[in-house]
Amino acid sequence: MPRRQHVLLAALALASAPLPTAAQSVLVDEGTFAVRLGGREAGSEEFAIRRAGMGNDATVIANAVVQLTTDQGHLELRPLLETVLPDGAAASYQLKVSGAETAELSLALAGRRYVSRIRTDAGEEEREFLARPETRILEEDVAHQYYFLRNVREGSRVPVIEPRTRRQLQLVASAWTDEEVRVGAARVQARRVSFSDGEAERVVWFDRQGRVLRVEIPARGYVAERQDLVG
Repeated sequence: MPRRQHVLLAALALASAPLPTAAQSVLVDEGTFAVRLGGREAGSEEFAIRRAGMGNDATVIANAVVQLTTDQGHLELRPLLETVLPDGAAASYQLKVSGAETAELSLALAGRRYVSRIRTDAGEEEREFLARPETRILEEDVAHQYYFLRNVREGSRVPVIEPRTRRQLQLVASAWTDEEVRVGAARVQARRVSFSDGEAERVVWFDRQGRVLRVEIPARGYVAERQDLVG
């Protein structure tokens, strides 16, 4: 079975789990990014984002399969994120890492904290992060999760957790600018915005529906470019 089908089936399985008002599951976006690291082709990311449930109980579920070749060898990331409407704040998160690095990670909201449990070859550890309002999850080397920053306004401070790196930071959004970017063989009108944590900048291009078209993190030499758009 093609990898994209695995991604979509995993999202469907989670979206169909019993929820109080989960009357429907709607595909929000799916697609593929080509990833470059340090100017060279490094791999791909195939993802699906779905909305499950209705009304105040609705959630948005995003998952992906990321395949990367790094200086340490081949790496596969399988993130699974559940967020709440309307802003995309994190409710729970899971990550499985295999290849040159192996790890299993879970993160869940517990009152005023996010509790993260991480299992690696070195053993198990637990971390806690402050649960600030509207906290987002942005995993390192994962592009589609920037979808949950699509409505952030200029000057806003967004609390962010990077579970795999054990970092908690705040990103400040710049003003939007209009640009045209290439997606596959097409040219698409996009909105460009940068998010800064005071040390590094993350530049993201969104289309008018809020879908992520491109992500650049210059300090890391990371570029993810959307390869297709449906609809």
